[in-house]
Amino acid sequence: MDLTNKSILITGGTGSLGKALTAHILAKWPQTKRLVIFSRDEQKQFQMAQDYPQDKFPQIRFFIGDVRDFDRVRRALKGIDYVIHAAAMKHVPIAEYNPMECVKTNIMGAENVINACLETEVERVVALSTDKAAAPINLYGATKLASDKLFVAANNIRGWNPIRFSVVRYGNVMGSNGSVIPFFLKKKKEGVLPITEPTMTRFNITLQGGVDMVMHALEHAWGGEIYVPKIPSYKILDVAEAIGPECSKPVIGIRPGEKIHEEMITSSDSFHTYDVGNYYVIVPATSRWKLPDFIEQFKAKKVEMGFAYNSATNSEWVSVAELRKLIKENVDHSFDEI
Repeated sequence: MDLTNKSILITGGTGSLGKALTAHILAKWPQTKRLVIFSRDEQKQFQMAQDYPQDKFPQIRFFIGDVRDFDRVRRALKGIDYVIHAAAMKHVPIAEYNPMECVKTNIMGAENVINACLETEVERVVALSTDKAAAPINLYGATKLASDKLFVAANNIRGWNPIRFSVVRYGNVMGSNGSVIPFFLKKKKEGVLPITEPTMTRFNITLQGGVDMVMHALEHAWGGEIYVPKIPSYKILDVAEAIGPECSKPVIGIRPGEKIHEEMITSSDSFHTYDVGNYYVIVPATSRWKLPDFIEQFKAKKVEMGFAYNSATNSEWVSVAELRKLIKENVDHSFDEI
């Protein structure tokens, strides 16, 4: 895919992944026509703008707006070719305490993005999902599952419009805002790393891995697919050991709406899931393209009936030593490897 002379908009563009996507796109395609950073946090936009001064990056635009505001979203999409929808309210306990705020952003915001894209000249849309959307037990996961369904179904209502909507679903991004590794790095100074549940496991993906996946979907999606990466798991106790082996690790109990293990593909999804190499793809139950053509194009192999992709039963794991190396490379370059 060549983004030269293309216009791209990233909702939630001041978040961890939005900033990584911005750096990737501008480095690889400096002749991008326009890159619009759409978010509601003016302070984060101001800070990000310091890294991209207009005299050196004339193609970048900072657009204050909220995905809850349909008119503002539609205005921002004028002249845009590709949309990456990363805006979300994602903190599980906060969503449990403020449920309607989560619904408004993650579900109604998704619907606004879809309708605004359909009313403009947008060609392709990739929406970010989460492992918590598979068999959700918390409100955040439930709203992201609803969002996924909206983006998949949007392909059925596009009519004459050649636009394609797809979804990428992955696990915890290493070092992202609010995630466990930056939290542990901070708490290490106090000598205490609180553990919610000792048996807890999580999927792990680097920021660059998330960027690569979004770009893959943007280029290859036919419309309606949910892409899931093949990534390793880690044990929460191994993360704590990697960061602070000398720290005390009291067990404090799981937080409201928190899972012990994460799942990205449920056994119910297996009926529509295909292995395409580096990724699994959950294909839509109804689509405007023919499944045999998709299978031939991507050499897709159907997974076994009942297959589930769970962080606890994953075949690939990150060791304590590997975690230390990844933290130093991707989160904190000054991290003192022990």
